[in-house]
Amino acid sequence: MPDPRPTIEQMRECADYLKSWLGAHAPRTLVILGTGLGALAREAEILARLDYEEIPHFPVSTVESHHGRLLLARLAPDTAPVLVMQGRFHYYEGWSMQQITFPVRVCGLLGVDLLVISNACGCVNPQFRKGRLMVMEDHINLLGDNPLIGANLDELGPRFPDMSAPYDRELIALTEELALDARIPLHKGVYVAVAGPNLETRAEYRFLRAVGADVVGMSTVPEVIVARHQGMRVLGFSIITDEGFPEALQPVRLDEILAAAALVEPQLTILVRAVLRRLAPSPAA
Repeated sequence: MPDPRPTIEQMRECADYLKSWLGAHAPRTLVILGTGLGALAREAEILARLDYEEIPHFPVSTVESHHGRLLLARLAPDTAPVLVMQGRFHYYEGWSMQQITFPVRVCGLLGVDLLVISNACGCVNPQFRKGRLMVMEDHINLLGDNPLIGANLDELGPRFPDMSAPYDRELIALTEELALDARIPLHKGVYVAVAGPNLETRAEYRFLRAVGADVVGMSTVPEVIVARHQGMRVLGFSIITDEGFPEALQPVRLDEILAAAALVEPQLTILVRAVLRRLAPSPAA
């Protein structure tokens, strides 16, 4: 694996490479697709694609269902092109927090100021159900690590970034409005990130519910911390693929998680496209 703590020089080298690849395009939005959430990429107009292996200093996804490609794409005909990460990196794969968040750092250097991020998760809130979509209003970091540990990159952000509103409240309100217009059921709640890769025990689900989590997953929080450190606005979505109710806990298989994610993909696609139409309309629109 590459050095676990990428340098600012490596970030700039990567950004310069991607600037050349982008040509005249200067996307302002990065979309990170989570487990089984490929519909956005499949239905988009792909302007350019690049395998992670071709990008200097980029990690490479090792997880089934994560393709490992960076796309320049128009997600709807009347929206500006955005960067799309088709596959992300996880702490349980052995990557450092700095490697996981390296792409977000690089995109910040490219001028990206909006992160739209998604994940698959299990719900611990008994009022939530499998097969529903949640917009993230807050998170709890139980990964046991933080991408900002170590020397601060002063040119990228402050030593002690504020996290009172990690997920943009205006974007959450807009998403709720658009979901209502589209008649898409939408929960709003707190995402807790754990290290994984095993799913949780009954006792752990009870604990997570007690500390205020609505859903639990194994990603997203590191990228959000770094995005906020660099001053990006963040909009986060969770697809609820399984239920972590200790009183009626059932074993979960990956194929079931992917199948549940696939059922909700169309709703997420509609919402993300609608948000981008409001925030990033095409110059020709």
